[in-house]
Amino acid sequence: MDKDNWRTEHDSMGQLQVPAEALWGAQTQRALNNFPISGRPLPARFVAALGLVKAAAARVNGRLGLLAAERAAAIEAAATEVAANRHDPHFPVDIYQTGSGTSSNMNANEVIATLANRQLPIEWAVHPNDHVNLGQSSNDVIPTTLRVAAVGAVSGRLLPALEHLSTVIGGRAQELQQVVKTGRTHLMDAMPLTFGQEFGAWQAQLDSARSRFDDCLVRLRRLPLGGTAVGTGVNADPRFAPAVVAELAEITGQRFVTAPNLFEGLACQDDAVELSGQLNVLAVALMKIANDLRWMNSGPLAGLGEIELPALQPGSSIMPGKVNPVVPEAVVMVCAQVMGLHVANTVAGQTGNFQLNVTLPLLAANLLEAVQLLANACRLLADQAIAGLRVRQDVVAAALARNPILVTALNPIIGYEKAAAIAKQAYEQGRPVLEVALEQTDLGRERLQQLLDPVLLAHPDRH
Repeated sequence: MDKDNWRTEHDSMGQLQVPAEALWGAQTQRALNNFPISGRPLPARFVAALGLVKAAAARVNGRLGLLAAERAAAIEAAATEVAANRHDPHFPVDIYQTGSGTSSNMNANEVIATLANRQLPIEWAVHPNDHVNLGQSSNDVIPTTLRVAAVGAVSGRLLPALEHLSTVIGGRAQELQQVVKTGRTHLMDAMPLTFGQEFGAWQAQLDSARSRFDDCLVRLRRLPLGGTAVGTGVNADPRFAPAVVAELAEITGQRFVTAPNLFEGLACQDDAVELSGQLNVLAVALMKIANDLRWMNSGPLAGLGEIELPALQPGSSIMPGKVNPVVPEAVVMVCAQVMGLHVANTVAGQTGNFQLNVTLPLLAANLLEAVQLLANACRLLADQAIAGLRVRQDVVAAALARNPILVTALNPIIGYEKAAAIAKQAYEQGRPVLEVALEQTDLGRERLQQLLDPVLLAHPDRH
C-alpha cells in the first residue's frame, strides 16, 4: 500500500486507512470494506435529500443555540453543497448495507464535517456525531430522507411526465374522436367504438393514477424526524424536529409535517410501500397502453395493422425493411421492472422488527428507481409513439365493414338466437352482415343501414 495515497482515521472501533483524497472518514470506510455487494450507491436524489435534512438541522441547531453559530453556519454551508450533488463521488456506500442506513447517515456526517472543517479554525472543529448529527439518529434521519427524496421525485419528475402523457393522449383522442374501429374483447371482434373513446380510456387510467399519487403523498409528507433511536426522541431537544420539518417544507415547497406517531415512522414504512403500490398501479396502466399499441400496430399485413407507429430504427439484423414497436416494448420492460421492485418493497416493508424497519436503503433506492423509470417511460411513450402514430383508416374501415358482431344491434328487434344465426352465416360466407340480414329479416335496407351504422353504434345515445 502506497502510504502517500492513504491517511489514518479513527472511530469508536479503532484506526483504519482511508484514501487520502476521500472526504469521508472511518465509519464510511468500514462500510465500504464490509459491503462490497452491488457496486451501486444510493441514488443522487437521495444524497441530495440527505444534504437538505442536514442543512436544515444545522440551521435549527444554530438558531436554538444548540450549536455555536460558526459551527452551525459551516455545517449548513457544507450540507448545502451535498444537497446540490457537488460531492456525489464521496457517497460510495452500497445500497446493500446496514438496514437502518446508518452507514449512509455517517457517510453524510463525515463528508459534511470534513467540508466544514476546511472553513473553520482548529478550535471550532466539527465532529460528525457530536455536531453534524446533533439531535438526530440514523433511525429517524434515513426514513425522513427517504420521504423527502421520494416526495420530491414524484412531485418534480413523475407527475409532470404523467401529465404530459395524459395531455398527448387526450389530444390524439380528440383528434380521432370520430374515427370508428372494431372493438375487441378477449382479443376477439366486438362492437365498434372510436379511437377517441379507446384513447380516452387510457387517459382516464392516467388521470386516476394522478389522483392516487396525490392522495398517497399526503401520508408520505409525514416526517418521523425527532424519534431518534426508537421513537422516544432521546437526546433531541423537543423544539428541534418540528423546526427542522418546517425548514424542509420551506426549502422544498412541499407540505411536510411532523409524523403524528414517531414510533410508526421508524418501525413501519407502510406509506413508502403505499407509494410503491401506486407506482405498481401506474406500471400496470402503462403496460396495458403499451401492449394495446403493440397489438394495434401488429403486422402490418398479417396482424391487426390498425395504426402505424413512428419508424425509429431498423427492426431486424436479418430481415430488411422490418420495423418494430420498440418504444412500447421498452415501456413494457420498464413496467416489468417496476412490478418487480414493488415485490421487493413489499417484502422490505414487512421487515420492521419491533422499533425499526431494517431495509430502509433498499426501499429508498427502489422507490427512486421506479419513479425515474416511469417518468422517462411516460415521456418516451408520449413523444416517440403516441404523438406521431398514424391510423390506417383503410384497414380499420375494411375490418369494420366485415364485422359480424354488428348484428348485436338487432338483438332487441329479432332476438339473440336469430341474430346469432345471421352472424354465423355472415362469418362463414365472408359476407357483410347487412346483406345476410336482408335475406333473413323483413327490416329493409334503409332500416338495417341505420341499425348497423358503426358510427351510431359507437354513440348509441345518438339513436
